[in-house]
Amino acid sequence: MYKIYPLLQGKDFPHIERNDLNILQVNLGYKCNQRCLHCHVNAGPNRKEMMDLKTVKQVIKFSVENNIKKIDLTGGAPEMNKYFKYIIRACKENNIHISDRCNLTILDSDGMRDLPEFLVKHKVEIIASLPCYIEENVNSQRGKGVFEKSIKVLRKLNSLGYGENKELILNLVYNPQGPELPPEQSKLEIDYKHFLAEKYKVFFNKLYTITNMPINRFGSTLVSKKMFRDYMRVLKNSYSEKALEHVMCRGLISIDYNGYVYDCDFNQMLSMPLSGKRIHISEINIKNLIGKKIMTADHCYGCTAGTGSSCTGSLL
Repeated sequence: MYKIYPLLQGKDFPHIERNDLNILQVNLGYKCNQRCLHCHVNAGPNRKEMMDLKTVKQVIKFSVENNIKKIDLTGGAPEMNKYFKYIIRACKENNIHISDRCNLTILDSDGMRDLPEFLVKHKVEIIASLPCYIEENVNSQRGKGVFEKSIKVLRKLNSLGYGENKELILNLVYNPQGPELPPEQSKLEIDYKHFLAEKYKVFFNKLYTITNMPINRFGSTLVSKKMFRDYMRVLKNSYSEKALEHVMCRGLISIDYNGYVYDCDFNQMLSMPLSGKRIHISEINIKNLIGKKIMTADHCYGCTAGTGSSCTGSLL
């Protein structure tokens, strides 16, 4: 794995500040049942890092005390954390909306097959990774058989009301296959919905298109193929000032499995802590976050290229 951060320490990305705090993005651990080529977390089956119960309770305490409206659970596969159900129950008891960034196949894994019904019961929003609607493209990016298993799980979720019941939101995520920007989100969503409905009888709410970040596994792949500088040139040449106005870090903070705080999940993976120093969720004063400078480097052009990219897709 190449060291990517030294390649991203440009000085020309615009100054940005946090406006408010609406979303807590919580990484429950880097362990995953898949090992995807585009993964910016470098997640996989052999990762050991997982959030413990003490930290989970600190996250919940912070969220309740500061009136956080939404917690976005991510990983790895967040479902592999043994406190996954605990944090969902606790948040729902306190009227906090929960979204689960799910790779789909985890819901058809041993010990996990009861999760679809659990997610229904607690009305958890599912944001599911399906980087293409073409089988061979998905399998080349995520592994043999992943597409077939993903379709199986999507059908299961549909049968429980996801994608049709307005309280059971199922959104899909598209990632490009290589070093290029995603196509226009609204047009690609139409293609996804038509193809998946016609061929597989699968239905969902929205499609999010997310730009591949030039960090960790994807960044290392670019370096090894001598494509890193070319991809960075694409991102910088496609910079949008309008997208900058809506980047997710303006209203979000990211929490790692140990409870330390970052401006976003990408900064977490680059070990760029909030305000340049390690600070724990138990030490955060929410009032001190507003108006503070957000830590940036050249990877931030990934969020501001073209129509912009965020954890909820296109920004424009």
